[in-house]
Amino acid sequence: MLTIHAADEVRLSWDDPHPVQDGAVAVDGDRVAGVGPLDALLERFPGARVRRWPGVLGPALIHAGPLADAPTPRERVHAVLKSGAVAVLEEHAGTPELRAAAARNGVVVLPRTRPTAIVDAARADLAVFDETGACIATVCAGRLVHRRR
Repeated sequence: MLTIHAADEVRLSWDDPHPVQDGAVAVDGDRVAGVGPLDALLERFPGARVRRWPGVLGPALIHAGPLADAPTPRERVHAVLKSGAVAVLEEHAGTPELRAAAARNGVVVLPRTRPTAIVDAARADLAVFDETGACIATVCAGRLVHRRR
């Protein structure tokens, strides 16, 4: 199902000096189907489900440090998702159990950090942050995997 994620502000990258006000990202399956003003995406994708988020929506992050301590690899990976990240560095996911938990959840294991951006047809990895910088929602490969209640 096609979903449009809308927010007060959308940043195509976190260093983007020109965010889209009242913007949105259309997600079809695990891919970005379009980015722009909400009105334009609603016209382009009639009937799409719309999720409205308070705050700033942008590309999901890369967790560059050690994973949080937790009783299981799954809980360690979930802590990453709760932070707005959908990728970890391989140096911090060195055990087979952690790599398996990451793979099951769609979390990418990278050899090194890289820039992140929201791009048409790219994997739909998004994060929404409130005014305090807390993660409100994380979308990993098109799936809503974290939502703060």
